[in-house]
Amino acid sequence: MSSPAQVDPRGLRVAAGLTSVVLALVLVVPSEAVRTALLSIQVVVFAIAVLAGLQHSPYAIVFARVVRPRIGAPTELEDARPPRFAQLVGLAFTTVALVLLLTGATTGALVATGLALVAALLNAAVGLCLGCELYLVLRRLAPARA
Repeated sequence: MSSPAQVDPRGLRVAAGLTSVVLALVLVVPSEAVRTALLSIQVVVFAIAVLAGLQHSPYAIVFARVVRPRIGAPTELEDARPPRFAQLVGLAFTTVALVLLLTGATTGALVATGLALVAALLNAAVGLCLGCELYLVLRRLAPARA
């Protein structure tokens, strides 16, 4: 059995920072068309990370090509499963926000976006990944496999 994929935790924080910028713009830009475009982009970024893997996310590619060469190799790596699950949670919140925005429920869309923004900011600012913590809780609650 192979070991789980590993990721650079610094890249995760950079991705959370970029996500925070996009989601904050969704909240402050008055144009519905721009909000929809920005939210659509973020949904696609989350979907790529979930479906293709974290390393294929546009934000991970930016980190790998622009940031990591300047800061060097990491001293430690993390299991990719919790952050990938966190991307799934982000995908769920932003997809709900996008659907609400497209159906004219702007307030609901902004609330869902705000919740995703809080999670991204916590990760970017202090390294607290709420989706990762949820993954670990769910793993502990899952019945043991023989």
